Amino acid sequence: MLRDVGEKGPEFYGSVTVGERGQVVIPAEARRDFGITPNTKLLVFSGPDKKALMFIKADSITDFIANATARLSYFEQMLKTDATVTSEKDR
Repeated sequence: MLRDVGEKGPEFYGSVTVGERGQVVIPAEARRDFGITPNTKLLVFSGPDKKALMFIKADSITDFIANATARLSYFEQMLKTDATVTSEKDR
């Protein structure tokens, strides 16, 4: 799929080297752009075919889940209301 002209692509922040203890240093610009400060919890995921490694801020995931749960509850209420209205029409 072609990208829209105005769409911004992935940002390159530089390269890192894995130390003997498996640690990496996240470049300062990336930490600033993503609001990563000491004690920020990051979740680590593999990409497709284990060809990528992704870091995601844990609070982003919890916010996403909270929003998704609220929306699902809203949709559930809408469906129940619609089902009630539909069944009353069938009587």
